Amino acid sequence: MIKHVLVTGGAGFIGSHLVDVLLARGYEVTVLDSLLAQVHADGERDADGWPVYLDLRAKRIKGDVLDEGVFEAALLGVTHLVHLAASVGVGQSMTNIVDYTRNNVMTAAVILETLSQRPHTVERMVVASSMSIYGEGAYRVPSTGKVVAPPPRSHDQLAARHWELSMDGEDLTPIATTEEKSLRPASIYAINKRDHEEMFLAVGQTLQIPTVALRLFNAYGSRQALSNPYTGVAAIFISRLLNDQPPLVFEDGRQKRDFVHVGDVADAFVTVLASDLAVWDVFNVGSGSPIAIAEMASVLARMLDKSIAADYLAKYRAGDVRHCFADISKIERTFGVRPQRSFDDGMQELISWVSEAKVPLDRSRASIAELEKQRLLV
Repeated sequence: MIKHVLVTGGAGFIGSHLVDVLLARGYEVTVLDSLLAQVHADGERDADGWPVYLDLRAKRIKGDVLDEGVFEAALLGVTHLVHLAASVGVGQSMTNIVDYTRNNVMTAAVILETLSQRPHTVERMVVASSMSIYGEGAYRVPSTGKVVAPPPRSHDQLAARHWELSMDGEDLTPIATTEEKSLRPASIYAINKRDHEEMFLAVGQTLQIPTVALRLFNAYGSRQALSNPYTGVAAIFISRLLNDQPPLVFEDGRQKRDFVHVGDVADAFVTVLASDLAVWDVFNVGSGSPIAIAEMASVLARMLDKSIAADYLAKYRAGDVRHCFADISKIERTFGVRPQRSFDDGMQELISWVSEAKVPLDRSRASIAELEKQRLLV
């Protein structure tokens, strides 16, 4: 029997790559997407508003999960569900609180209530969660070797431009974050992601539908919305550089993140979907290799042949954390998932794709002005 996967948000950056892999592996695929203008406005679209990169073999439903009956109708014949649809962006979530909570938490509620109350054939679910739910990553005390999960930096510390996490006067050393770390989300987006992760796991367990939440780290790659100032930092930096403007870097640029290629993210989703393991659990999806934001800006400038240094703002954006990068050993042990793309190769692929796209409209300054207006920059 051919498996049928419903992908909410399947026309987006990660979703469309997942659709490609699913179709290549013989799945039937339905995409449910509201085609938000913030995500799709600047990309090439067909007469019906769908991005031209979306594989024509996928069935398409344009609609919002929150609209009555839309999700239930999309479930016809579906055996596997991937929930990707969400409003994305730490900074914007701190101003558009109602919209983010509606689009992220209430959408999850509609999906789960439909599965609880209506007949369906769903036998497995995977939901996209986020590394942002950890808050700060894990750290080690250099003098003792003790692993700690420190609280967020205080306003006074940030105002003094002391960026690193410290304890008893000693700066802490960031280490890879495991799934066992306590959750301390620092933004509305992160809170939303924590909530809908836990909602899916709880209801999935009750309904005995194996459910996995994948905590995605910083995904990058082709089809990322280059003109959306709230998407991934790689896309934002490329947008600035292509407009001959310096990347705008918060704090001092030494904060470390984990950048994982969208192809590796899509492979992780498909591997988990194809598994027969009856699990209700969470797994990190990252590269396992941290890189400083300043270093990434330098790499992108070099790849784009731009002699443009980053502009270090020495400001803190509400909701950001200092360091967070993934320990990916759990998903490798359980499902055999391991990233296949190197950082340099992945970024070069992204650059090649961007070079063929139209020059994006840079909206970074406008988004920063909005954050300042809302008093979300320290």
